[in-house]
Order: sequence, then structure tokens, then C-alpha cells
Amino acid sequence: MNESTRVRFWDVRRNKSSRSTSFEVRWVVGGRQFSRTRASKALAESFLSELRQAAKRGEAFDTSEGLPVSMRRAKHARSWFAFVLAYVDMKWPRAAATTRNSMTDALATVTAALVDDRPGQPEVLLLRRALRQYALVPSSRTLPRPAEVAAALGWLERASLAMAELEKPRNVRLALDALTLRLDGTAAAATTIHRKRSVFYNVLGYAAELEELSANSLDRVNWKPPKVAEVVDRRVVVNPRQARELLAAVTYVGRLWRGRHLRAFFACMYFAALRPGEVKALRKDGCHLPESGWGKLTLSRSRPQSNKRWTDSGEAFDDRGLKHRAENDTRSVPIPPELVMILRQHIEEFGTAADGRLFRTATGGMIYDTIIPGQLPGRWPWPRSRLPLRWQAGPMTYVMPRYRFG
Repeated sequence: MNESTRVRFWDVRRNKSSRSTSFEVRWVVGGRQFSRTRASKALAESFLSELRQAAKRGEAFDTSEGLPVSMRRAKHARSWFAFVLAYVDMKWPRAAATTRNSMTDALATVTAALVDDRPGQPEVLLLRRALRQYALVPSSRTLPRPAEVAAALGWLERASLAMAELEKPRNVRLALDALTLRLDGTAAAATTIHRKRSVFYNVLGYAAELEELSANSLDRVNWKPPKVAEVVDRRVVVNPRQARELLAAVTYVGRLWRGRHLRAFFACMYFAALRPGEVKALRKDGCHLPESGWGKLTLSRSRPQSNKRWTDSGEAFDDRGLKHRAENDTRSVPIPPELVMILRQHIEEFGTAADGRLFRTATGGMIYDTIIPGQLPGRWPWPRSRLPLRWQAGPMTYVMPRYRFG
């Protein structure tokens, strides 16, 4: 197989030689021209985007087929398991850590279900663990494997359905039925089913793009996922008075200055509707805080937390651009005078980290998503009388919300 990194692309154009409406993707690898035809412009642009992303990563293209190495490996995969590994390799470099976690979770579920009935089948829990911890994560494939994990993956390689079997609706239903159950056999939440089905749909769509399937098999299956509630239940949404009480309560949590330091953190989420990762990356030079009136926050980065297994750096916090925006794009958020005052007080009392971040741990590190709550009463540095009246009577433990009010 000859490879080349000399690749050029043309824009998608309508295919004039075809009687039906179709669109053509054209590109050149090592001086040789290639083309693919898609039924719609959206599908053609999606395929062209995959090619461009591979070239941007510096991936070599096969000069005989014109495809990136990752696409070629997926195209020549004979089983669903082999195809999934190639799909993950293609998606992994540009996927966020949380996306990698969600993707591997969904693929472990469907891959464990799309198998033949062969003797020696391992338990589903073992297959899921082998896939999530060893097979699907590219950096974990070379790690030493326990004997039971190696045996489970060996069985999966032999028993995984051939790609052609995914043309049959009954096999697609096996995967869909697996998505509806949790590991303990109970029904999964509607949002979980939708999330996993979306990943499964994208994988089948990628197989159709590579012409391994005639079309996305899910489109031919009459199966409807449970409805997801799209209306916010107003009974569980905090009102302004409750939100301010929560912000006051945060100041009493933890030892020393931890609670007071987190008051502004949660205030940014309530008054400015920022994501937790955006608040963690908020810097002083991105804050316009006038002495009176409305202010403005300019966001440029996000530091979402994830398991170290899903990040490229091996750290718990990714350093990424803003969600659904270009890598170096920014977003401006107007903030009310109340939040301006809170942030001004925060900076005056606590200053900033060495890199300008407003929020940090006592050692200057990143704030984790789970904060161990303080106990009331106990080693309490302030008088109990300063607590809201409803929390003064009797011993209790105040459980801090997980970055959500309510």
C-alpha cells in the first residue's frame, strides 16, 4: 500500500452526469484524482469534512483508493468489532473527553450485543469492561490484559457479526434493545437511550458513507425511542430568592475560605448561565466589571473535567475551545450588576491564580466537580446565628449541589 500526505480538495459540486439529483466529492492524492457521489449535498459535505479532518491531522492517504488510512481500515473491516475500532480511531483525535466517554459507553453496549451465539460467551459485564477499559481506548490497547479480559476479547473477535449482517433489521434491533437496558437489567433513562442511539446511528452512517452498507440500517427499522421531556418542570427550578439563599449557604460550607471562594463560582453559573468548564477557565482579563451598571464576561476557553482515560494529556481537565464553536472563537456574556459586585468582591478578597484564573483550589489547582461538603455544626469558624433561620435549628449536614441549583 502506497501512501501520500500530498492531498488537495475541491468544493462539493452537483453531479451533472446523473439523471437523479446527486453531489460529487472530488480530491487529489499524490497527483491522482478521486471522487465519490452522495445522494444529498449534506452527505457529500459530511464526507468531505471527514477527509479534510484526516488531512489536517497529518494522516496519510492511500494512493490506490484515495482514502485516509483510518477510513481504509474501516472500509476493509470484515466484522462489526473491527469496524468499531477503526471508527473510534477516526473520531478520537478531535473528540472532547466527555464525547469519548459517551461514545465508548454506547459502542460497548451495542458491540457486546451484536454477536453470534457461540460457545464460551463471557458475561456481558466482562465484555463491557474489556471494551471500555482495553479495546476501545486507543492508548489502552497495548496495556497488559488480565487473562479473563484477553479471553473475552478473543471470543468477541470470533463472534462479532460480519458487517453485511447489519443490513438485516433483526440484528439492528438486537443493538437497539440492548440500549434500553442498564447493566442491572432495569430500564435505562430516555436521555441515555437517545444518547446511545445517536452514537449507533452515526457509526452506521459512517459505514454507509464508506459504502460498507447500502444505507443507514436504522432508517429501515420501525423503532421509536422513548420520548425525552423537553419542558422544564417549574416546580424544581429555584426562584431568585432561593438562589440567593443557596449562594449565601455556600459561604458556610467547608473549612477556612473554601465556601466563600465558591460563592462567585456558583453565582457565575446562575446569573450568567455559564457551563462549569467555562467558569473554571474564567480569567480576570476576560472580566469587564464597572463600578456601576452591567458588566461583561468574555469567554475563550473551557476546562471540563473528565476521567484521565479520556483525555490526551492524561490529566483530569481538558483545555478546550468553547463548545460548538471554532477553536479560538470567543463568546461575550452580559452580566447583571449583582454578579459584577460579587466578582469584584471575589477578586478583591482572593485575587487570582498565577495564570489569571478567578477560581482555584488552595494549592492553585483546578476545582473538581465533586466538593466534599462541610458538616453543620462542627468545626465552624463563624457563629451559627449567621446561618439562614431554617438551618439554625438542630444538627444537619448541608449537601452541596453538583454544580446545579435545585
